[in-house]
Amino acid sequence: MILPVYLYGHPVLREEAEDIEKDYPELDKLIKDMFETMYHTDGVGLAAPQIGKSIAVIVIDGSPLAEDFPECADSKMVLINPQMDVIEDEEPVVRAEGCLSLPGLSENVKRTEHVRLNWLDENFVEHEREFHGFLARIIQHEYDHLLGTVYTDHISPIRKQLIRNKLNNMAHGKARCGYRTVSAKSK
Repeated sequence: MILPVYLYGHPVLREEAEDIEKDYPELDKLIKDMFETMYHTDGVGLAAPQIGKSIAVIVIDGSPLAEDFPECADSKMVLINPQMDVIEDEEPVVRAEGCLSLPGLSENVKRTEHVRLNWLDENFVEHEREFHGFLARIIQHEYDHLLGTVYTDHISPIRKQLIRNKLNNMAHGKARCGYRTVSAKSK
């Protein structure tokens, strides 16, 4: 089932997500619905807070970007209760980022594109791995949602001021996109 995406300004996007246990109700269905929602909206990642659930679950599939970013090939993953360390062994890279919860916006964000991640998969099997390049950026972006952070929190105050009206409109339910949404106004 395709779920509505919660938009910038909704309080759930500012909550710190809670870890879940293996017996979380209907977890398999939730994961399936999150992937279906992500694919329907042409996203490459989706965190549970973006569908109104303040829990530590992320789905990622950067495969559509593999032609430009080979590290994204075969990157379909479920990340449950992830713990991430940013590895600052290289210069940060500035790239444009967008977000399903901020439709129609794209801003340049500086991030180090090397992370170490510990997580549980959909079968609650533990994994630890390092990720590089754009896939590391996707992971950081989605992980931020679990901390109550959105990518515009990483841009300069001047840029925030320039997009303030767009953000305010979004928070008041005045965003247009091709998928179902929930705004702060409709809470």
